[in-house]
Amino acid sequence: GRQRYWDLPERVYPADQPTLDLDAAVRHRNERRLAALGIARSTGPQIPGEPPYVGDAGEEAVVEGTPGTWRVHPAYVGLPFKGRTALLSPFDRLIHDRVRSEQLFGFEYILEMYKPKDKRRWGYFALPVLHGDRLVGKLDASADRKAGTLVVNAIHEDVRFTKAMIAAVRAEIGDLAAWLGLEVAGGP
Repeated sequence: GRQRYWDLPERVYPADQPTLDLDAAVRHRNERRLAALGIARSTGPQIPGEPPYVGDAGEEAVVEGTPGTWRVHPAYVGLPFKGRTALLSPFDRLIHDRVRSEQLFGFEYILEMYKPKDKRRWGYFALPVLHGDRLVGKLDASADRKAGTLVVNAIHEDVRFTKAMIAAVRAEIGDLAAWLGLEVAGGP
């Protein structure tokens, strides 16, 4: 369940367990965060429950048109990029830092579930649309469990969708509906 247990480390971990000093633990955390993100600011906003930066992990990089120092994970330097189309959660690490996603991708996004309906632009729980290396729009869809359908209310295009993009987004919507055990209703 959701019950939490707290105890002293010496009563949980074996006595011969190696320990990290604080500096080593911070370096390890920064390296793991950078590995997950691929690229991150050296310093950034404080996000509750998240480390606010990656420090000097990785290699320094310049991102044209953005302020600050960026760091890139060495495993990603020089690798060819292979993009795909995906519907992202509003909590996905790629867009969780709204300032970062606007600086890197020019992508404006706000989770509107707490806004009054008449003040929403993209929908209650709009899903960002990733196509290749760009965030290209938002999907406003909702599950109607009684009818057994995933209702596509709107697809908000931040860039004009090509026929190939429309087909890829349709396929992702179909995959989402299948994963939810629903049929697609509406859409592009």
